[in-house]
Amino acid sequence: MIELDLMDETSTLSEETLTLVEKVLTSAATQLAVKEGSEVSVTFVTNEVIQDINKTYRQKDMPTDVISFAMEEMGEGEIEIKDADIPTLLGDIVISVERTSEQAASYGHTFERELCFLAVHGFLHLLGYDHGTEEEEKEMFSLQETILQAFGLKREGHGLS
Repeated sequence: MIELDLMDETSTLSEETLTLVEKVLTSAATQLAVKEGSEVSVTFVTNEVIQDINKTYRQKDMPTDVISFAMEEMGEGEIEIKDADIPTLLGDIVISVERTSEQAASYGHTFERELCFLAVHGFLHLLGYDHGTEEEEKEMFSLQETILQAFGLKREGHGLS
C-alpha cells in the first residue's frame, strides 16, 4: 500500500470524491507494482494557484490541469542515498479543481472521472512516464486508460460502472 496525503485547498471536494481519488491511486500503485510504503501528496487548488506554480516552475503564465513534481529524479551532481528504512518519496501532484470541471464538461466526462484521470496522469509522471514523443504519449495514455478501466471508470462519462 502506498501512503497518500490528499489536501483540498479549495474546500470544494466531498469526502467521497477524495476517497475515490485515493482508491484510484492505490489501485494504480498496485497495478504498477509500486514499492510498498511509497509516499505521494496530492493537492487540489484553484486556477490562480496552479497558474502561479506553472509560471514559477515551467515559465508558462497560464493555468493548467495538473503538475507533478517527482522527488526521485536525480539532479546533476546529486548522490543517491538508498536505505531500506527510508520511505520512497515519489513526489507531489497538484490538480486544478476548476480546470478539472471545465475539462469534464468539455470532454463529456463526469467530474470524478476527469479528476481521477488527472490524478493518474500526474502519478504516472512521478513514476517517470512522459508524453514528449508520439510513442511515449501512446504508451502513457494507454496505461492511464487501462488503470482507470480496471478500476471501473469508463471513458463515456458515466462515472463508476
